[in-house]
Amino acid sequence: MKEQQVRIVREVPDAENYAALRKQAGLSPRSEQGIKIGMGNSLFAVSLYAGGELIGMGRVIGDGGCFLQIVDIAVRPDYQGQGLGKVIMNELMDYLKRETPADAYVSLIADQPADKLYLKYGFRYTAPDSLGMYLRIAK
Repeated sequence: MKEQQVRIVREVPDAENYAALRKQAGLSPRSEQGIKIGMGNSLFAVSLYAGGELIGMGRVIGDGGCFLQIVDIAVRPDYQGQGLGKVIMNELMDYLKRETPADAYVSLIADQPADKLYLKYGFRYTAPDSLGMYLRIAK
């Protein structure tokens, strides 16, 4: 278990650290162009650092009023199991409660077993009433 102090920074990480964390956490890769555009269009982000290294993050994206999505929840494997996912979610939920209007629809795609964490924050499964879908643009 790591004993370093974790620093919370309420901004997106740089593109290189973002790409590295996604890889370390087992998330799918993104293009350099996509990362630069995406990071710049975040509504809110939280990054966790230990010893100057990015060890976790999460973002809120969307139109800021009607529809928002939580994305990029990631914690480096050597820091998992220490409650850092909760730290990230608490930051994102505080932002949503503070900044979004009533009846805003907040969604996320949950990998298992992380879905159990999101249930604790009030998220519910959409099935069977609706199903999440996706399209990946291939070039």
